[in-house]
Amino acid sequence: MIRLTKQQARQFLLLKHGLVGEHQYDGKSGVMEFTRQVGCIQYDPIDICGKNAELVLQSRIRGFSKNMLEELVYQDRLLMDYPDKNLAIIPVEDWPYFERYRQAARQHAESYPQMETLTRQVRSYIQQVGPVSSNELNALQLEGDFTWRSAIHWSSGNNVSRSVLEQMYSTGELVIHHKKGTRKYYDLAEKHIRADVLHAPEPLLNELDHHKWRVLRRIGAVGLLWNRASDAWLNIWGLKTEQRNRAFHELLLEDRIVAVEVEQMKERLYCRTEDVPMIERILQNPELQSRCELIAPLDNLMWDRKLIYALFEFDYKWEIYTPALKRKFGYYVLPLLYGDRFIGRAEIIVERKSGRLVVKRVWYEKDMQSTEELVAVVKECFERFAIFNHCETILIEGKD
Repeated sequence: MIRLTKQQARQFLLLKHGLVGEHQYDGKSGVMEFTRQVGCIQYDPIDICGKNAELVLQSRIRGFSKNMLEELVYQDRLLMDYPDKNLAIIPVEDWPYFERYRQAARQHAESYPQMETLTRQVRSYIQQVGPVSSNELNALQLEGDFTWRSAIHWSSGNNVSRSVLEQMYSTGELVIHHKKGTRKYYDLAEKHIRADVLHAPEPLLNELDHHKWRVLRRIGAVGLLWNRASDAWLNIWGLKTEQRNRAFHELLLEDRIVAVEVEQMKERLYCRTEDVPMIERILQNPELQSRCELIAPLDNLMWDRKLIYALFEFDYKWEIYTPALKRKFGYYVLPLLYGDRFIGRAEIIVERKSGRLVVKRVWYEKDMQSTEELVAVVKECFERFAIFNHCETILIEGKD
């Protein structure tokens, strides 16, 4: 059992995420190192001031630029789009661990008698012309009249072209070749994933072993998690309370996770055993350089917002789906981190035509006092964020 103060727990989380002290990650190799240690980065296509995965990386990777992620996913093929914690970006080598979901998608296709013929047509077309989007595929005038729903994520509809492409993606026959905005172009997986990875058998056939792998992966993705209902467990098939309890029990017996007690918190938290050296470093009271960073709305660190409130006393809600009149803050608001605490939040938009970063509003936490130091570090954070977004000027409209 490890015992921590709340401050020590916060410092461990931020050190693990590379959000405090000198940058641990640098360039494209840093993107790979970080992604492998968290397992996946949640993807979201909305681009107000950078897409979610880009926002996650800009706060951690020294010198990060958006083209680095684009290259790693669509040119180097070291990362890939794939459902994990909802839509996500994962290392390609993790492909075999999700074979059970592709198998479920293959069985799911039996519910749509027309799908086999459509799949043959589309396969032949892609072999001839290369990567294709559903819009381009419409020219084939595929015949079909059915409403399709994905077996592995929430895509659905009665557009035949899109349905067959998404179905082939679900079974693993296709991968996303590239994107133009939110439009996806698909190509044959065998062209872009090494054969030994593409055709590797699933490593964990037993459901309990699979649940243990995924629970351990999510604990590693956040850093500290409790054994309770949480958005951090989203999209793990069959993981209900009973299965989660058993996975935690087995992982503890195998010494793959360690229980952590945090002062003033009733529920125990857990970390991966391999992350204990970082906790030991925090227990030595190191002097860690404070950084000011804008954090992504769907950042790994923010997956369990009740945990964030318990440790940081920061109440955050992504209000993008909240009706405008009911929003407390704004449409796309980013948490603002400084040192080992969240000092506020900011609503930022990028005016791409004018090359201007507009900070519409900054809301500081009630106990934050405006000092020269605070103003300077926040200003420097916005300047770095402007460079990340290729903006030449910054306009700060208001603050509270």
